[in-house]
Amino acid sequence: MAEYTAPLKDIRLALQMAAELPALEATGGFGDLSDELTEAILEGAGKFAREVIAPLNVPGDQQGVSLANDRVRTADGFADAYRAYVEAGWSGIAGDPEYGGQGLPLALANAVEEMMISGCMAFSLCATLTHGAVEAIDAHGTPEQKQLYLSRLITGEWSGTMNLTEPQAGSDVGALTSRAAPRPDGSHAITGGKIFITFGEHEMSQNIIHLVLARLPGAPSGTRGISLFIVPKYLPDAEGKPGKRNDLRCIGLEDKMGIHATPTCVMAYGENDGAVGYLLGEKNRGMSCMFTMMNAARLNVGLSGVAVGERAYQQALAYALERKQGKPLTPPEMAAEGLPIAAHADVRRMLLSMKALVQGARAICYANAGAMDMARKAPDPETRAAAQARADLLTPISKAWGTDIGVEVASLGVQVHGGMGFIEETGAAQYLRDIRIAPIYEGTNGIQAIDMVARKLPMQGGAVMRGFIAEMQEIASRCRQLNHPGFAQIGDALDRALADMTQATGWLLARTASAPNDCLAGATPYLKLAGTVSNGYYLARLALAGAQTASADPQAGATLSTALFYALNYLPQSSGLSAAAMAGAAHLYALNNEQLGG
Repeated sequence: MAEYTAPLKDIRLALQMAAELPALEATGGFGDLSDELTEAILEGAGKFAREVIAPLNVPGDQQGVSLANDRVRTADGFADAYRAYVEAGWSGIAGDPEYGGQGLPLALANAVEEMMISGCMAFSLCATLTHGAVEAIDAHGTPEQKQLYLSRLITGEWSGTMNLTEPQAGSDVGALTSRAAPRPDGSHAITGGKIFITFGEHEMSQNIIHLVLARLPGAPSGTRGISLFIVPKYLPDAEGKPGKRNDLRCIGLEDKMGIHATPTCVMAYGENDGAVGYLLGEKNRGMSCMFTMMNAARLNVGLSGVAVGERAYQQALAYALERKQGKPLTPPEMAAEGLPIAAHADVRRMLLSMKALVQGARAICYANAGAMDMARKAPDPETRAAAQARADLLTPISKAWGTDIGVEVASLGVQVHGGMGFIEETGAAQYLRDIRIAPIYEGTNGIQAIDMVARKLPMQGGAVMRGFIAEMQEIASRCRQLNHPGFAQIGDALDRALADMTQATGWLLARTASAPNDCLAGATPYLKLAGTVSNGYYLARLALAGAQTASADPQAGATLSTALFYALNYLPQSSGLSAAAMAGAAHLYALNNEQLGG
């Protein structure tokens, strides 16, 4: 079983070229950000992920979690690792300095988070949810709430959760039945139950801050009548320390396919007098507040696909270089007996697929984070607005493409191992089991596709997407202008894929109002098309950057070879995805419900 080594070279390049870290530094809005500080953080995070987090992955999967007397016990070593994580300050990289954070870019924080997730996804989900809680309270909290909660959540001293799902209300959040009754002191009594609550109960942090959706008396039906409440596990005392236990508890743990070391809890609120909750944001505006948290979480979940994919790739590559079997036909220097399976053309194809998908998806996620950073810190409102629009556009791509490639790469990792990949002792299967939840998390990828065609694509009359396409066309042109056969192939393939994407974009935009069901029917293929093309675009950008440093970096040619492989093997899929995106909805309903069964 291969040990995890942070891919620092790939991460640095993605931060420079996709997140555009130099431009973020130039804004002056990120404190002491510098090349030296960035390098120190990346090196330290890589070492911490390798030495402290990664050793938890397999034992945590095997031991899992347990519930007794309303308390969840996490796997051995998790609590110690969490304390070390907090003490090292890894939780607060992008946090507001006013509340104990370091004030550095989200893009840099995401690079650190990627390494931690690669080390052990099940462990890292605690921090992922906490970051989302920070975003929600920072955006919608009162000054008093920010002072009390942010100063402890940003450091990781306290952790956070997101409480949306109920048994009868999955993606249809408006069907929830949890209630919030006003109390004389201005707080609310929260009653109801929630399921699928990640790290809803544990004792790694000193307190758990639950953000709970519930309905006030007389509130409108559906999502319009939902409010969001801060419901602490322990009610803070006058000094802000954990005090009396609130009226909430974990009454069950889900038995899951993967992430066995993550407690996924069934939560009960208000079994006695009602759990004490404090309104966050405005009444009946809970979904707006929660979307702040969910958008942050969606990027982090997409990043999980990158992180687990990276770990699966490292494992598959190590196995393919060690495992000897068969006699490949070409190239001649590989024709001897007993060569590793990495020499076989089809294994080579799988390894290159894994590498290209991970590197491209990483760049998409980092670019998304960089746009969010620029939207907050750019010195002029026009730049901030353009950056926010780009971040909005990239969020469903990051989440859906990142998680889809995570599953694909983990599955390819099992395939590279052959029969041994299906055997748990190699560890390859765990990556597939763990990451399979990610396309479902934080709004299924089908919901991301609906968000793309119904909300993000029509932004500014389609100008945001068309601007992104124009930017990608410029990179295709630059590739052709280099007078290099490999770059010429990349440029041509990218141009053809962008022509397909342009056609599908126009078709969908023309039908947004007149034929919305046709748009919904084509939403998933369109989002996959956007991910496929964006992946190729960012690989081309990384390759162009490598070409500029080829004389100083003997490994720079790897970025060109990876981009060329992707251009030849993945970008041609754009024609089929474009056709599917424009197929309309009628054929989906050619069978009635009875006929669907046979």
